Amino acid sequence: MGGVLRAFWRQFAGSSTPPPKRMHRRHPVVTRAAESGAVFVVLRRLRAPLITLILVFTVSVVGLSLVPGQDATGAPARMSVFDAFYFMSYTATTIGFGELPNEFTYAQRMWVTGAIYLTVVGWAYAIGAVLTLLQDRAFRRALTRGHVTRKVARLREPFLLMAGYGQTGEMLGESFDALGRRFTVIDRDDARIDVLELNTSHADVPGLVGDARDLHALVVAGLDHPWCEGVVALTNDDQANLAVAMAAALLRPELPVVARTTSAVVAERMAAFGSPTVINPFDRFGDRLRLALRAPSSYQLTTWLESGPGAALPEWRDAPAPGRWVVAGYGAFGRHFSSDLRAEGLEVATIDPHPADGEEPPTVVGDASDPDVLRAAGLVGAVGFVAGTDDDITNVSLVAEARRVAPGVFVAARQNDPTSGPLFAALEVDALLVPTAVVAHEAYAQLSTPLLWRFLRGLLERDDAWAAEVTARLVEQCGHHLDPLWKVLLDDAEAPSLRGWLEGGRLRLGDLLRSPVDRERRLAVVPLVLRQGEEHLLAPGDDVVLRPGDELLFAGRPAERRALTATLLDDAVPEYLVSGQRVASGWLWRKLSGRVPTASG
Repeated sequence: MGGVLRAFWRQFAGSSTPPPKRMHRRHPVVTRAAESGAVFVVLRRLRAPLITLILVFTVSVVGLSLVPGQDATGAPARMSVFDAFYFMSYTATTIGFGELPNEFTYAQRMWVTGAIYLTVVGWAYAIGAVLTLLQDRAFRRALTRGHVTRKVARLREPFLLMAGYGQTGEMLGESFDALGRRFTVIDRDDARIDVLELNTSHADVPGLVGDARDLHALVVAGLDHPWCEGVVALTNDDQANLAVAMAAALLRPELPVVARTTSAVVAERMAAFGSPTVINPFDRFGDRLRLALRAPSSYQLTTWLESGPGAALPEWRDAPAPGRWVVAGYGAFGRHFSSDLRAEGLEVATIDPHPADGEEPPTVVGDASDPDVLRAAGLVGAVGFVAGTDDDITNVSLVAEARRVAPGVFVAARQNDPTSGPLFAALEVDALLVPTAVVAHEAYAQLSTPLLWRFLRGLLERDDAWAAEVTARLVEQCGHHLDPLWKVLLDDAEAPSLRGWLEGGRLRLGDLLRSPVDRERRLAVVPLVLRQGEEHLLAPGDDVVLRPGDELLFAGRPAERRALTATLLDDAVPEYLVSGQRVASGWLWRKLSGRVPTASG
């Protein structure tokens, strides 16, 4: 049937080419900022005060021109409308030049006196309306939305749209700001936008107070902007995150989307729209702890790289031996975590005081802070204990009680509120889940550079000894605090001096990483990923031959990056790095010395 349809199409179209693919059509969204801006709110709210002032002024001017007066000789005379308008204008503004053009009669003075009091009442009414308008939420929102709309429209560099600026968004924003990357924010909480205004960011961050489920608000924040390079949904509302993922997939399907959720059902609904990266902090923590049990060095390296520039090397901990685990708190997190442990073939006992209807009951029903309940769950003799309730005070007390009942047990805990960090730090738990940090680190790894994400995904397929070797290289070259990560594209724009060497296949990675000043010294950088076409080499060796179009991800200090940049731009440097022969860098000196770089022609 398909062949018949294709033949019919070729016959109908008069050519042998297949029917064209359906192209995605972008539908513009008219924002409410364009429909009802601050100017229209002002005109609508101040309509009655303005009409009142106009009527008072009109009656005062017309009445003054009709009241009989007299000229300098005492003859009867009336003021012209222009003279009346001029007098009432400077009188209303309290300038007070006097009685012009002639001295007023008592009738005129009585009219002016009444007009003055009437004008005062009109101005008081108008000023009160203006003050009320300034405090009006709709007006301030319209004013802010118009301001944000203009700031977003003026962006002329790639930026990230961040829906939700809680603790997770703030952590991710600080990491992106450290990389010099721009981002915009939308959050329904006024206080979070105020925090954004008070942050000492390197660049001005447009922040909009609005609901992320509102398509118009998303467009104002930059969803439809040509420089938008990605969307992150980090709100605490799964439905709002789903709405953001849907809007981005339908309006901008080419953009990468990272969304947060703790619901498997919502995650499946998100997956129905394109291919977003869905981060479930409960699943991620379980996966990480399983990684820590199987490969502690891989866990240490993954955590370090995801923490961002300046992060200290996480402390290496011995994984507990296989055995029984006790999980206190059998809610959403407890079920996720217990499932991950059972997937490793471990025995798991669960504790919960209030089992949920329709869900699998816990092993022991009771209060985990009760020593008898802990013993009934088999904590004595267990290798691990998890405090996974949704209350930090409860988790802290559970950790203390578990260590009293079973000293030396491996303890993992869930920290729900970032402000509780000092309490858990004082307890020195062996593994700590901070959902905000898990989501922020995962989103950073995904969006900061795709090569880092490739490295972290490929790291899971390597053995622990390989991860330990890469960590040792990073510590040797960069120290115990992670240096900035940066990428280099070996093309004519970023590496013009290497063109001939790359085309001739004469440049190896080890030569590229020599110092342009002293080739015997290797630059203190660590290559993490080398992309050659569709292939990604993790932690490539010095003997790898580089090709045109290769992309490299490095970790190293800014000074080392500047030295490598000099190699990429100076035509004379590659010859010195490969052969040790110095070549004149200027055109005149080359002509005088008769030397040119051999590989670059």
